[in-house]
Amino acid sequence: LNNDSLASSYGFDTENFFGMFIPNTYEFYWNTSTDAFAKRMHEEYKKFWNDERKEKAAALKLTPQQVSVLASIVKGEALHTDEMPTIAGLYLNRLNKGMLLQADPTVIFANNDFTIRRVLYRHLRMDSPYNTYLYRGLPPGPIMMPSIASIDAVLNYRQHDYLYMCAKEDFSGYHNFAVTQAEHNVNARKFQQALNERNIKR
Repeated sequence: LNNDSLASSYGFDTENFFGMFIPNTYEFYWNTSTDAFAKRMHEEYKKFWNDERKEKAAALKLTPQQVSVLASIVKGEALHTDEMPTIAGLYLNRLNKGMLLQADPTVIFANNDFTIRRVLYRHLRMDSPYNTYLYRGLPPGPIMMPSIASIDAVLNYRQHDYLYMCAKEDFSGYHNFAVTQAEHNVNARKFQQALNERNIKR
């Protein structure tokens, strides 16, 4: 996936090439070459990005590659598929307002430390184009392989006014959503207190 010439031959670069690979079940011969594998994956990518999906992406003013990047963040944030459209809608709201995405999964990726359970201020200072606390807009590529569910969640996002979210203090994997910073601060304090009670420091 770090082959510049291979990525560019399919209209990608090494940052976003990961988005060409749609996770699904495929059959290959054991001796399939790298080039044959990439060609098949590109064919599957074109099938997946049918006219309906491309039209929905265009309505969001996003390319399929950009949808995949956002979908990877949604996947990184969501533990439950049913919450993905709400999370996608939140990030789209922030993008449309020109706000920083401030997505914790991008910070974890930027720090290259996937053991992080509690994002700290020192993590937020990592200078990386993937750190959405420092850089506006979408990162240059996916932070993980987006799932079909997360891609479709972006394309079929839930419309709402939420701009903030914080993991629920019951550790259910769901989030508390908020429209205002003040509401979010209340939710954040509850979650931070729950982390402290469980002695989760990092």
